[in-house]
Amino acid sequence: MIRMLLRVLGHEYAQPVRRTVALMTTTAVAEGLSYALLVPVLRALFGSTPGAAVPWLIAFGAAVAVYAVLRYGSDLSGFRVGTTMLRGMYHRLGDHLARLPLGWYNAGRVGEVSVLASRGVLQAMGVIAHLLAPFVSACVTPLTIVVVMLAFDWRMGLAALAAVPIVAATQIWTGRSMAATDAERHERDHEATGRVIEYLQAQPVLRAGGRTVERFRLLDDSLREVQRTSRRTVLSALPGVLGLTLTVQAMFTVLLALGAYLALGGNIGAAELLTILVLAARCADPLLSLADIGGKLRGARSELARIDTVLRTEPLPEAPEPIRPVRHDLEFESVTFRHGDRTVIDDVSLSVPEGQRLAVVGPSGAGKSTLLQLIARFYDVDAGVVRVGGVDVRAAGAELLMAQIAIVFQNVYLFDGTIEENVRLGRPDADEAEVRAAATAARLDEVIERLPGGWAANVGEGGALLSGGERQRVSIARALLKNAPIVLLDEVTSALDPVNEAAVHEGIERLMAGRTVVMVAHRLRTVRRADRIVFLDGGRIVEEGGHDELLRRGGRYADFWNVSMTPVAGE
Repeated sequence: MIRMLLRVLGHEYAQPVRRTVALMTTTAVAEGLSYALLVPVLRALFGSTPGAAVPWLIAFGAAVAVYAVLRYGSDLSGFRVGTTMLRGMYHRLGDHLARLPLGWYNAGRVGEVSVLASRGVLQAMGVIAHLLAPFVSACVTPLTIVVVMLAFDWRMGLAALAAVPIVAATQIWTGRSMAATDAERHERDHEATGRVIEYLQAQPVLRAGGRTVERFRLLDDSLREVQRTSRRTVLSALPGVLGLTLTVQAMFTVLLALGAYLALGGNIGAAELLTILVLAARCADPLLSLADIGGKLRGARSELARIDTVLRTEPLPEAPEPIRPVRHDLEFESVTFRHGDRTVIDDVSLSVPEGQRLAVVGPSGAGKSTLLQLIARFYDVDAGVVRVGGVDVRAAGAELLMAQIAIVFQNVYLFDGTIEENVRLGRPDADEAEVRAAATAARLDEVIERLPGGWAANVGEGGALLSGGERQRVSIARALLKNAPIVLLDEVTSALDPVNEAAVHEGIERLMAGRTVVMVAHRLRTVRRADRIVFLDGGRIVEEGGHDELLRRGGRYADFWNVSMTPVAGE
């Protein structure tokens, strides 16, 4: 467990963890040794001179005080190391997730990572702060007490020592038997969480279909599976818990019977027998707690293994010496990109001179958005080269590359904060005048004026408190503030009402001025002023040229144009 923890976090944490474990072990030994002083205390109390117990009682009190100081120090060390490791784990996980290719983030994995980054990390890192001390105490304190018992009477000590391998074997067997059910329980919990989210998101559909009072069968089925798995988990843990309890009770019974036999034969005094039985009883509590601690450790280990799996996922490789592009032209040279078994981009070659606009059109699934993502290196190509300013994007480095590019997506995500904070993401060090100018150019100032809080208005998680058009204006203002020489536009006006579309279009025109632009659009009116248009279908370029030229050819682009210009019946 500790080895996996250090592998996940890095060996810079090894020394503090080893120091904490050593302190916790010393504390557990001190606790066990303090009970050894009960022997002279009880011997004096049951002897002819009870007053002789006073010095031993003082010594016992001092030993308990030393134990208390050690316990405080070990717990404090555990909390500090645990907090440090938690912070380090969040930083390492966040940095690693930021370098993974976007294709890794499918719908199921996003939910899994969100749970892992919250509950999972806390549970895994809580081992040092909350579980390690009681676990070490449950293992070391009883062993120390057994050693004390061996020192006072080897026969009673050997009888107690015989229980050690039985307890260890019970714990190992319980852990192995529960491994499968723990994994199944996690899978069922994950599935049920997804179904709950699906149920909440499906409310408009369910209500529109008049099914507001009906139960959601998929959710009910998944919750029943969780219930069945929980029952199997409890049943699989029961033999181990009972086995451990019976072992501890049997050990105490054997010691009681052996002690009575030795006392009746005159081989051991009543005070020594009583002391050894008290020590044996003191062993019982930490041993019985092993079942509960073991279950929590297994859960933490499972979460740690899942974190380890994420961290072992290979990120996009970074160039050891990144090259800064000095020009702002774009080039695809025989580029092929596959997503799973599907070829999304198939041997595409094209170029966009600096300062020109390229429009990419075509049917859904043609690979249009993927072209933008390859420029921004959200993925790496399977063959060929994508260049920015003559530099392979793989050699430019993520930070240098993204400094050259501003992206406006169709689906805008805003962070839960103020409008100003979201705009400043484009360039955090911009002064107030630059932020206000970017907002005006994007016509975001119109939105700000009608919001109660103005610039301080909160946009909600994901920008939920703003409309789609308003979110898009924030995104354009952010891109304008960044002032990058290359602009990538992905269907930015495809789902807007006419008023917002006009405002967004005006902001886009200002954003594109003097920059190298690649735009993807379904609404072909927005691509007429592009310097060149490529028609993409099945991951291949089937046509390219200017707007008027492509219309004269009467090919696929002309067909698309004619369909887009045909009024819908009833309008």
